[in-house]
Parts: sequence; structure tokens; C-alpha cells
Amino acid sequence: MFTARAKYLGIAMLLVLQPAPGAFAQAPSHAPATCAATGFLPGPASYRSVEVLPDHRVTFRLCAPNAAWVSVTSSDIADVIPMGLNGGPAGLPMVREPSGLWSVTTPVAVAPDTYRFSFSVDGVAVPDPQGTTFSLTRVGQFSTFEVPGAQGSFQAYDRTVPHGVVSMVEYWSRSLGAVRRAHVYTPPGYMRDSARYPVLYLVHGAGDSDDSWTSVGHANYILDNLIAAGKAKPMIVVMPFGHTPEHAGANMLANTDFGKDLIDDLVPYVDGNFRTLKEPSARGMAGLSMGGAHTLQFGLTHPDLFRYIGIFSMGLMSADQVAAYEAANGPALTRAGKSMKLVYYAIGNKDFLYASSVPTRAMMDKYGIRYVYHESDGGHTWINWRRYFADFAPRLFK
Repeated sequence: MFTARAKYLGIAMLLVLQPAPGAFAQAPSHAPATCAATGFLPGPASYRSVEVLPDHRVTFRLCAPNAAWVSVTSSDIADVIPMGLNGGPAGLPMVREPSGLWSVTTPVAVAPDTYRFSFSVDGVAVPDPQGTTFSLTRVGQFSTFEVPGAQGSFQAYDRTVPHGVVSMVEYWSRSLGAVRRAHVYTPPGYMRDSARYPVLYLVHGAGDSDDSWTSVGHANYILDNLIAAGKAKPMIVVMPFGHTPEHAGANMLANTDFGKDLIDDLVPYVDGNFRTLKEPSARGMAGLSMGGAHTLQFGLTHPDLFRYIGIFSMGLMSADQVAAYEAANGPALTRAGKSMKLVYYAIGNKDFLYASSVPTRAMMDKYGIRYVYHESDGGHTWINWRRYFADFAPRLFK
């Protein structure tokens, strides 16, 4: 599915970004050469679309001879590339060369880590046509780039350690009457041995997809590195698609459709097709943002299924939300207070949902749910979520 999608998107980009046939045929001999690729199956361009400079500034380039305005955008590094909040400009404007090649260099260094980005071409968001790494979202996709360095090595591919396998699976959801998709990480050695493994269900945030925790979250590399260092137990990680088909009355955060699919369809599918340990003490659930809401709704309230819980950048915002949550789940929360082995709660002090941490923690205190609280700097970003996962994973299945 991804290959076909990328193929069609690539064809569409070529049609949009390349000059019309014959556009340069009548150009005078002194006209500058075009940056556009030629030939039936053009290979890589002569320019680098993303170049990390020695000082960790980053240069972006895009060939778009027919474009009137091009910029580069990324919500991951809002302190470097503006997001256009409060009426300000969105993205870094790029400068056009006579050949139609647009470029810009970030004004400051970008910290070692992995980032999503796209180009805005006359107002249309476009992934990097010369890119090789992409991150699928609920609809569409971003390109990704990595700034290497010690600060980001915990989430980077390390050629010296064994690596697990990430598979994409499809299953029939009787709850939803639809084909559903998930990504599944199996740890190093899984393909060779006959052992059974504990399972973590790890959910993305709103607007993202089951691809996100690996393509930009790098949960697989984080676990590979932790397992190799002896800091985390080998485990299976199931990354579901957190969004469900739209219908009247659907609620994105308190999404009972997702809960039914998870509990009645996905967990049985995984236990039936992978070598899992099936007892609750060998099963966990975690998620960020919307996935954190899913974990509050369907993980913390099901100690009969999950004994390890991780909630990243999400909480119950108001007294009314807390009251409704308790009314629906009071007995289950009491059981959670007696049986949960780990509840991990993490949020950034600049997160726009930071205020939700106070009533959420108070609710857990009320029901005797012991939790590990991790408050970081920063906001609602993958920079934080990767680090939360790296702190959470070693605590699992002890």
C-alpha cells in the first residue's frame, strides 16, 4: 500500500513541479539550465535536498521551476522554522536560483534528532521529491531527516547492535466491519527462537498513523539500543491505527470504536498470530496525546488486560471530564489501584495540555493508583515523546 501510494504521489509531484513539455524548447541559448530532471526514469538529482552542515545548520533544496513561492515547514522545530502562529509567517521562505532550484539554510543549528518536514509550493504541502524516508500520517505524509550526534544517538540506527523487525499487518475488525492495519515490532532473535514475549500496545497521536511510532518515533531503534545495552526486556510492540472510521457522534478522544477494536479484535489477533505471553502482567499499553487519551480510557481502566500503563502528554482537562470519567470507570479504577504494576505519566512543562496533569494526577491519587511522574522541558513534540518512551521502556515487565 505504501509503495503504491508513494509511486502515485511521486508521479503527481513530477507533474506539478516539472516545467510543462517544451517550456524550455524555445528559450534563447543564453537561458540558464533547468534544475528539472530529464529522461523517462530520472535518477537522483544533482543537488542534495537536505544537507546537514558541519555546524548543524540544515540546508533545504527543491527544484520547482514553475513555482511562484516555496518555503520549508516543520512543526518539530518551531524554534527554528516558524509555525505561523498568531499571524506570523509559516515556514522558512526559500530563494529561487535562475535554474528553478529553491534553497534556504536554517538560521541556527538544529539539535541532533529526527524531524519531519515538508515543502510548501504555492500553498500546497509537498513531501521531498528527492527524499527516501517518509512518515505516513492519517492522510498524506511528511518527509523526514536526521541530524546525527550524541544527543540523538539513543533513537538512531546503530549498525553494531542486533535489530528487530517491523512488520505491517492487516486484520479484519468485526467490531468496525472494516480492514484495519497495525505495525508490529518483534525483537532481535524472535525470528530464530521459539520463546514467547510480553506485548506493549503503543498508540500515536491525533493526525498520525500506525506508521508514526517507527517512521518518526523510532521506537524500534530505541528498543534495539536499550535491549542491546541490557536496559530493557525483549518485547513485542504493537502499534495500532488510532483513528477509526468517521460517523455521527464519534468522539476522537473518548473513542469507544477504538476501544472495541483494540480489545475485541486486535489483542486476540496478536495473541493468535504472534508468540505472546497472554497474562495481564505481560501486557502493557501506552500512547501520546490522543493515544494517551486512548490509554486512559481503555488501558488504565482494564487491569484485567494491561498491568503496565504509559500516558504521554495527555490528561483530563476539567472537573466535568474527571467526574464523567470517574462515573464511567470508578470500580475499574479501584481495581487498577490494587493491581497495576506501573503507571508512567509524562508531560512537558510547555505542553499546551500541561494543565491537565494536575486533575489527572489527583484522580489517580484518589483511587490509590501509584504512578511515576516525569515532567520535562519542552512541549507537545516528538522530541519529548521519543525520550518518554526511552525512559518508560526499561521499566516494563520487571
